[in-house]
Amino acid sequence: MELPGAAQDIKWGADGVASVGGKMFFVGGPHPGAWTHCSFKVDDHRFLELTGLPGLKPAPYAARYHWVAVDDAKALPLSELKALVVRSHALVAGKLSRKVRLGLGIVV
Repeated sequence: MELPGAAQDIKWGADGVASVGGKMFFVGGPHPGAWTHCSFKVDDHRFLELTGLPGLKPAPYAARYHWVAVDDAKALPLSELKALVVRSHALVAGKLSRKVRLGLGIVV
């Protein structure tokens, strides 16, 4: 939630969702409770690479938008997972209008 313009809420009863400008960039759950899964948007060219790794798969309902799902907490080093979430934020924020980005304090 330290990313510019990021907001958090709960959707679908138990999933924590991080959004920027009203657009989701990260879903994780369950909330509250021990983490069991998360999903986020990735660059088009990384989608096949990442979904080919053990513990990662195309995100249900969102794979066509290049979202991946992580079902194994040990599938990626924490530093790489954090970098992918930061990139997801950048990808989603980059699609917002200039006016919205400026209003959120995002410089792209």
